[in-house]
Amino acid sequence: MPESPTPPARILVVDDDPEIGALLAEYLGQQGLQTVVAGDGDGMRAALAAETFDAVVLDLMLPGEDGLALCQQLREQTALPVIMLTARGHPADRILGLEVGADDYMAKPFDPRELLLRLRAVLRRQAPV
Repeated sequence: MPESPTPPARILVVDDDPEIGALLAEYLGQQGLQTVVAGDGDGMRAALAAETFDAVVLDLMLPGEDGLALCQQLREQTALPVIMLTARGHPADRILGLEVGADDYMAKPFDPRELLLRLRAVLRRQAPV
């Protein structure tokens, strides 16, 4: 009996910059990942309540709640992999992001291909054995 195809991974991008959201939705979609974009914490929570995701790409500097607080909330509620993608690239910011629970951290400007590879790496670690 042939194996059923694996559904595409679903990625939630939380970034208040519509251009980055659109770029990631288009690029990750071309690479076979389904992507939903939210612009803030409320949008993130609404998306998580409505759908199931395999990973979250999270900006730090968001209107209202910042990405650090949102990452902490995610860690309290789920084991979803979180990759922080932010303009704050100082080593202290990276350390803080990882300390609050991010699985990976990338600074902007970024290469979408590198983000894709990092997403695939965290998704591999989540895959059932």
